[in-house]
Amino acid sequence: MASKLLRAVILGPPGSGKGTVCQRIAQNFGLQHLSSGHFLRENIKANTEVGDVAKQYIEKGRLVPDHVITRMMLSELENRQDQHWLLDGFPMTLVQAEALDRICDLDLVITLNIPFETLRDRLSRRWIHPPSGRVYNLDFNPPLVQGVDDVTGERAKPVVKLYKSRGVLHQFSGTDTDKIWPCVYAVFSNKITPIQSREAC
Repeated sequence: MASKLLRAVILGPPGSGKGTVCQRIAQNFGLQHLSSGHFLRENIKANTEVGDVAKQYIEKGRLVPDHVITRMMLSELENRQDQHWLLDGFPMTLVQAEALDRICDLDLVITLNIPFETLRDRLSRRWIHPPSGRVYNLDFNPPLVQGVDDVTGERAKPVVKLYKSRGVLHQFSGTDTDKIWPCVYAVFSNKITPIQSREAC
């Protein structure tokens, strides 16, 4: 096993089981789970410079620019240079991916491909955009584009393509997180020694 620090990213839409998978990865492999949505909410709540700028865009119904998200996330990563980490919700665009490239090379990118019907059922007709807390109802208040937040336009397809071309992407499809998890566990086990002797589900 290499002793270098593991740098990983997880991609997937709301309701895909990302949170559950991230929690299990963190528990089993000792990675810090770093969520861009969490940091964005914390910055807005704390009235930081980045938070205030982001809030202005969100309140106007506009995209939070790449440079704002990137500045926030790279600052968080600077404080964690000596830790294994798992990024959740960053990078979402090619500009963000290029910024991340300047400070590190990713070892693993996991993407969860969950059928839309499953996402719909899991969310009980509710669709939540975690960074802002915006809630959509698929019947009464659908997003403008299915699976994409109206304000940030978050969708990671070009990013998925980029990491696939680099050979670091692992895609998992299915409707049951418990069935996907052993495959995710196996991929991470090839890169880093688990801190628990068996899979904690």
